[in-house]
Amino acid sequence: MNLNVSPQTLLMTFLLVCVGIFISYKEKIGTVREIIYSISRAVIQLVIVGYALTYLFGLNNGIVTIALVLVIGFNASWNATKRSQGLDGAFKISLIAIFSALTLTLLVLVASGSVLFTPSQVVPISGMIAGNAMTALGLTYRNLNNLYRDQHQQVQEKIALGATPKQASKTILNETIRLGMQPTLDSAKTIGIVSLPGMMSGLMFAGTVPSLAIQYQIMVTFMLVATTSISSYLAASLAYKKSFNQRDQFIR
Repeated sequence: MNLNVSPQTLLMTFLLVCVGIFISYKEKIGTVREIIYSISRAVIQLVIVGYALTYLFGLNNGIVTIALVLVIGFNASWNATKRSQGLDGAFKISLIAIFSALTLTLLVLVASGSVLFTPSQVVPISGMIAGNAMTALGLTYRNLNNLYRDQHQQVQEKIALGATPKQASKTILNETIRLGMQPTLDSAKTIGIVSLPGMMSGLMFAGTVPSLAIQYQIMVTFMLVATTSISSYLAASLAYKKSFNQRDQFIR
C-alpha cells in the first residue's frame, strides 16, 4: 500500500477544520475554542505517543506491556469520570468497569493465541477496548442522571411502597445500559455496509488473505460489543447505589 501524506496534505485537511470553526463562529454554536483545543491536543499527543510507541514496541517486555495497559486504563477511567456530572465515587466505578472489561477481554484474546502478549499487539487492542468502554461509560453516566431526574417521582413512589433501591431503579438501569451499548450495536449493524472496518481493510492492504482478515474483524466486533456490555452493566450497577443513602432513601 502506497501512502503519501505530505505537509501540503495536512494543510489542506486543516483548511477543512477551519470550515468547521467558521461555521461555529458564524452561527454562535460555541465550539470554536473546543475545536481548536481538541485538534491542538490531538496533534501534540499523536507526535509524542507516535515516537514513544516506536521505542516501546521494540522492547517486547511483559512489564512494559502491563504498564502501558495500566496507563491506558487509568486515562480512560479519568476521562469517563469527567462525564459523570459529579457522581460520587465515579472514578472508582470507572476503574472497576473499564479494567474488568479490559482484563477479561485481553485474557481471552491472549489465551486463545489471537494476540501475543507484546506491546505492539496488546497496546492497540487495549486502546480500542478502553476507548470503547470510556464512551459507553460517558453515555451510561449521562443517561442515568437524566433518567433519575425525569423519573424522580416514580422512584420515590416505588420506595414508599416498599421496593428496594434496585427494584425501584430496574427500568432506569435497563434503559441506561441499553443506551450505553447503543452506539456500539449500531456500529456492528452497519459495519461493512456503511463503514469499512479498519482492521480488516488494513490487513488486506498488507497482504493478508481475506478469510483471515475477516476473522480478525469479527473478533474485534465481538470484543467491542462484549466490552460495552460488561462496562455499561458494571458502571450502572455500581452508580445507581449512589442515589440512595444507607437507609435506602432516594437522595437525588
